[in-house]
Amino acid sequence: MWNYEKRLQYPVNITATNAKLAQAIISQFGGPDGELAASMRYLSQRYTMPNRTCMGMLTDIGTEELAHLEMIGAIVYQLTCDLTMEEIERSGFDKYYVDHTLALWPQAAGGIPFNACEFQSKGDPITDLMEDMAAEQKARSTYDNILRLVKDIPEVADPIKFLREREIVHFQRFGEALRSVQENLDADNFYAFNPSFDMPAKCSCSDC
Repeated sequence: MWNYEKRLQYPVNITATNAKLAQAIISQFGGPDGELAASMRYLSQRYTMPNRTCMGMLTDIGTEELAHLEMIGAIVYQLTCDLTMEEIERSGFDKYYVDHTLALWPQAAGGIPFNACEFQSKGDPITDLMEDMAAEQKARSTYDNILRLVKDIPEVADPIKFLREREIVHFQRFGEALRSVQENLDADNFYAFNPSFDMPAKCSCSDC
């Protein structure tokens, strides 16, 4: 069960609409490396983690990603909430408008809908944690790209910078979790089997 706190993790107060920026930033709402995928990935993977420390970490980070999804939703909403039809047409936001008006809908910047096939829950803690580290790096890279577009608009750049910083922290936490899993395996050749399901391999690479 979650307790919902009725405030954003970091304040979002955007005073000027900008549909072009909204179309880029929405990728972190429902794009391949966005917050929706991250939260679903971690909250699904947690069940097959080998210890409660890793399980708790995935629960915590998955929950925080939901908070980040809320922040991105607030950013996109505030960038589009008062658009006129002329602004919608001029900015190229008209295609999105036809399907969703000015509501939030998970898609990538290129218009591709959110797809759960963009992430994996494999049941192998090494596989899953390495994917999680890659996911955080990809999200950080996406925020880097967004920051290049919004660097001159502090009211948009500031919450994006906060979100980027959290990706770096999450990457570090996943690295620590991966190390703890590897250190507790009863085999040197831990890439040859799924430690959450299979028995360790009978031989090491040097013996084969």
